[in-house]
Amino acid sequence: MIDDQEAMQAALAEACMGADAGEVPIGAVVVREGAIVARGQNRVLRDLDPTAHAEIVALRAAAAALANYRLPGCTLYVTLEPCAMCAGAMIHARLDRLVFAAADPKAGAAGSVLSVLNHPQLNHQMQVEQGILADEAAELLRSFFRERRLP
Repeated sequence: MIDDQEAMQAALAEACMGADAGEVPIGAVVVREGAIVARGQNRVLRDLDPTAHAEIVALRAAAAALANYRLPGCTLYVTLEPCAMCAGAMIHARLDRLVFAAADPKAGAAGSVLSVLNHPQLNHQMQVEQGILADEAAELLRSFFRERRLP
């Protein structure tokens, strides 16, 4: 039975693998009944796909694994606050819960820039928690971009 800390560590591991492949280091895992059912990392560059964010990759894998585009009973763990596109996908997937590590002051749609999740006029609400391993996730992103800027 995986806990929040272990699930976020798994998401961070996905982010590291993405960074090793040259992608922005964001990782995600979907957990159901205490077990990881799907994993994702950014694949935008590798797949030439602007929708291949870690969350979308993980949601697609979870839907395939569970043979259902709806993911009730599932929690998505992601290393960075989701953007508007990913937040919308989470709503359509009917996730029970989102847990993200670091806030995204530039594009976050779970309260930082926009509040897409749990908007009172939408037909689905989910639990949202933040901050688990936030320092580690933020440092991974800072390090990645710092290295990119080196001459």
